[in-house]
Amino acid sequence: MKYLGYIQFIVFVLLIWLGWQMIDRITFREEMKTPLGAALQSAKNNRKELEKVLRHYQKNPTDSLKYKAACFLIENMPFYTYSYGEQLENYKSYYAWLKVRKSKTAQQISDSVKKVFGPMKEPKKKCDIMEIDSAYLCHNIDWAFKVWQEQPWGKNIPFETFCEYLLSYRIGDEPLAYWRETYYEKYNSLLDSLRMSSTLDKEDPLVAARYLMARLPDKKTFYTSIAPFSFGHIGPEFVQYQVGSCKELTDFQIYLFRALGIPCAIDYLPARNDTNAGHFWVIVWDKNGEGYMSDFMTYLTRVRKCALYRQGGAAKMYRYTFSVNRELHEQMAQYGEEVHPFWHIPKFKDVTFDYAYSYQKNLTIPLEKQYKDKRDGKIAYLCASNRDRWNPIDWTEYDAGHLAFRYVRKGAVLRVATYENGSLHFLTDPFYLDKETNSPHYYSVGKKTQDMVLYAKFNLKEESSFRNRMIGGVFTGSSRSDFLDEDTLFIIQSKPARLNTAVKCWSDKEYRYLRYIGRPKAHCNVSEVAFYEKNDTVALTGKIIGTPEHEKKNEDHDYTNVFDGKTWTSFDYSKPTGGWAGLDLGREVKVDRIVYTPRNRDNYVRPGDVYELFYCDRDWQSAGTIKATADSLVFRNIPENALLLLRNHTRGKDERIFVYENGEQQWR
Repeated sequence: MKYLGYIQFIVFVLLIWLGWQMIDRITFREEMKTPLGAALQSAKNNRKELEKVLRHYQKNPTDSLKYKAACFLIENMPFYTYSYGEQLENYKSYYAWLKVRKSKTAQQISDSVKKVFGPMKEPKKKCDIMEIDSAYLCHNIDWAFKVWQEQPWGKNIPFETFCEYLLSYRIGDEPLAYWRETYYEKYNSLLDSLRMSSTLDKEDPLVAARYLMARLPDKKTFYTSIAPFSFGHIGPEFVQYQVGSCKELTDFQIYLFRALGIPCAIDYLPARNDTNAGHFWVIVWDKNGEGYMSDFMTYLTRVRKCALYRQGGAAKMYRYTFSVNRELHEQMAQYGEEVHPFWHIPKFKDVTFDYAYSYQKNLTIPLEKQYKDKRDGKIAYLCASNRDRWNPIDWTEYDAGHLAFRYVRKGAVLRVATYENGSLHFLTDPFYLDKETNSPHYYSVGKKTQDMVLYAKFNLKEESSFRNRMIGGVFTGSSRSDFLDEDTLFIIQSKPARLNTAVKCWSDKEYRYLRYIGRPKAHCNVSEVAFYEKNDTVALTGKIIGTPEHEKKNEDHDYTNVFDGKTWTSFDYSKPTGGWAGLDLGREVKVDRIVYTPRNRDNYVRPGDVYELFYCDRDWQSAGTIKATADSLVFRNIPENALLLLRNHTRGKDERIFVYENGEQQWR
């Protein structure tokens, strides 16, 4: 009987243990059904820190909104990681050095960083959900609520807007930092006079944002896309230098606005229709919910009046959110296939319609325009061009009989593909969505061919201002070094269309001193000038002379560059007006002709470089390779109606798709 009692006790204990196991499993399953429960489970050893935050705000009924805010942050926390390491932080010194660059170029500073700190190893990564402690999270929540509730414009900010666009403790993948209090202490006093104003609408977040930007103590920014490493987001400390790409300038405004209670977001386009890079900018809303954007730290402009709205720039636009777009994720997950990486964790929403001055509400791809070979993918992607690659920017269900995308902005070259086994498989030829019509033009190669003359490998619209600055420029000659008796040799009357433009000299007199004078307000932007005698193929030489005030003050763009024989160096006078560069020939010479080159980014055809032309016929096909002997290339028997791309195998990376129409390159 004694042993029977022991057995009954053991069975009893086992039943209790099994019961608890069943309860734990049921609790686990139930918990995993909610985003918050799933997040807490994924925190592993850090779960206690997060639960400490939740309990802290559950104690007091007045903290009910803070509890909801904590839940919002924690349930989205598993989807954020950041890079860390001493070498990574060392490399970020680049932005401090760039701020005090003096005469050094961004590339020189980038090279110096690499030389000083050595090669960068791939940084390690940490997950927010496993790292954030209760003190950090509570500090962020408390400070976000502080500015929301104390600033007069806070009353016009709904809780949902507060959570998504003001509460977030980070922007993207930057290291965690206590940035709110730092920014608040540094910049909040700039708004003191606004808060005391009886005339300005201090309850409008837009008014506060504009007021703040106008009073920043340091308004000097410097843009460059050059960096010693692909950083991602560099964090609140380094963006305060206000140098770098559009990403760094945008990040600074986001930290600044959010630290002072102004909700804001980053809108971006993943691919542009005129260049290969994406773009980021800041969006702020007034008290009525109307959107205003700031591009490169500029004045906040109403979205539907900004240049980006009217001029185009991309087929699709998105807005970064802190929360994961779970609805979008579930929509794509139902097809049971691997989605393109852009949609793996969609922390964004489509805002194309907000910027869509000219758009296609339903972009339908006719069956006759689709390739006949059937694909296995169940999702079709709309792709935009990036050099010779195609980047998905939108998606829809792949139904050949009804293949359609919604709200696509016009003015871009696109094509459709599926994503299978880690690569894109195209369903259509490229097509251009014209702004004036509702019918896409497909670039389908036929049997007809044409000859073409090419002058550039990249859209010269990017440097149009440099070319325009030569219009009105004057070439003069004189027998005196002070040019008091100078004669006009030629006046530039149109925008240069090519690298080297040759013109006939208007004067038949002889001169010792020759010069180019930039037109007013153009900083005398010119890359190269060459004067020639009749029947001579070698340019005249002499002592290089120029604007005295500028001598050796801007070595990267000094006036001596005008006569160095290098079309990729240029003169950029420090003042808008009064710049000039010339030659003292040491003797009287009669000039027959003048050759000049506009300031440029070295995307014209450069003599001596090797170029290859490609045309798109399902995939990119080579049309031949040529070594340039002049500033133009001639290719023969190239298919008509083809999408084209010219690559320089000798130097440079900028290249852009184009078509050849009416004897000219038309950039797409």
